[in-house]
Amino acid sequence: MEAMSPLFSIAHVSPYPWEAEDNELNIHVRLTATELSRRGHRVLIVAPSRSQERVRASRKALRAARSTPASLLEGTDGGTPRVIAVGEVLDVVAGARRRGPALPIDVARTVEELLSIVELDFVHVHEPFAPSTSNAALRYSRALNVGSFHSSSERLLSTLLARRFVESFFGRLDARTASTPATAALMDRYFPGDYQLVGDGEQAADRLETIYCGLAARRHATAGDPALKERLAQRPLIDVDLHMHTDHSYDCATPVEVLLATAREQGLGAIAVTDHNEISGALEARERAEAFGVKVIVGEEVKTAGQGEVIGLFIQEKIPRGLTLQETVAEIRRQEGVVYVPHPFDRMHSVPDYEHLLTILDEVDAIEIFNPRVAIGAFNEEAARFAAKYRIPAGAGSDSHVAQGLGSVRIRMRDFDGPTEFMQSLRDAEILTRPSSLLYVQALKFLQTRATPRSARRASKARRLRRVRRASAGGGRR
Repeated sequence: MEAMSPLFSIAHVSPYPWEAEDNELNIHVRLTATELSRRGHRVLIVAPSRSQERVRASRKALRAARSTPASLLEGTDGGTPRVIAVGEVLDVVAGARRRGPALPIDVARTVEELLSIVELDFVHVHEPFAPSTSNAALRYSRALNVGSFHSSSERLLSTLLARRFVESFFGRLDARTASTPATAALMDRYFPGDYQLVGDGEQAADRLETIYCGLAARRHATAGDPALKERLAQRPLIDVDLHMHTDHSYDCATPVEVLLATAREQGLGAIAVTDHNEISGALEARERAEAFGVKVIVGEEVKTAGQGEVIGLFIQEKIPRGLTLQETVAEIRRQEGVVYVPHPFDRMHSVPDYEHLLTILDEVDAIEIFNPRVAIGAFNEEAARFAAKYRIPAGAGSDSHVAQGLGSVRIRMRDFDGPTEFMQSLRDAEILTRPSSLLYVQALKFLQTRATPRSARRASKARRLRRVRRASAGGGRR
């Protein structure tokens, strides 16, 4: 007997007003969504509308869902998907030489609210070009994203502005489909990627179920080890900072002893020392840790060959820089370490992009979803969405390059011993942040590393170490 497909909650998003019943894309969305609903999936259709009455009814339902989010999906699994009209907008201009009007703010806000309230497995956007409802849904989605492209009009693609931005935006898609080989070839020419053929006919639901199941299978298991979780529940809670540097990093002037003393003063129970392409500072910190009452995780922030940085935690040997992302991850695994991805979507840092992350998804143990040195908050939010959609444990750290920034972000979790207990504890951890000035810590970093002559840096280091040692000799502070 053939196994039944898992059942999912899905939103299909059209860029065209839902009243355009003769629109070929809307016809496809209606037929496909209805068939998926008939098979037991909970399905929403999200689209703009020309009907004030339909928009008012949808927004009334959305207000009710603020207290009972599941209400939006009730009754959508019996062959009748629910249509959510997100606002009144004009038809998408296809192939026009002039730039189309911006998406109304109220429509974008409604899409954002909808996708933040209702828990979805998939957001399936059709023709997600800006400005449109589909594009807004891709921007605010917290689910796995599937993008379908139907038009074979080269004129439309050739008029798109800010191509690099669009390409990066399409990078948020976890799967791409094209309705014809011509559409796939055209899209791949302008925005390279893997486009699976899904025609606009009766078999679309079959193909999409296969795609959905394949994506869902890549989500991480969330339960962990129940017996280990129960044992850890008896342990005390400690505060942990998972990302920091010492003067063994080229861009940091904080001595190991100063780092440990500051960690103790900040009330941290454990820290991960993650110098750039080096573990000597982490090894030194681990040797001295007992004297400061702080547990040290040996880590390294490794720069790969053009695919961003990745952190190995609980490693024993230095990993050389310049390996591919896959080779770096394999080396962390060889050392039985934890694969931790820092600031994954911060365009200001060297980061693996969305598509590179997808290639190592099965090997990623944790993702940094908050880093105070990320200048644009949306990058942290994107990391949080990525971790949530693939159910990857979330981490955070100060990424401190000066002692004054240490502990500005911390994780409150059960005490642990070794990587297995660490990962189980991280699943139930709480991320705590406090206000901090990025400009202040960046200025301190500059002053301590680049603006100060080498001789003065040596003298400053000696003074800081003397203060730490005097404090330690006098009993220190806790």
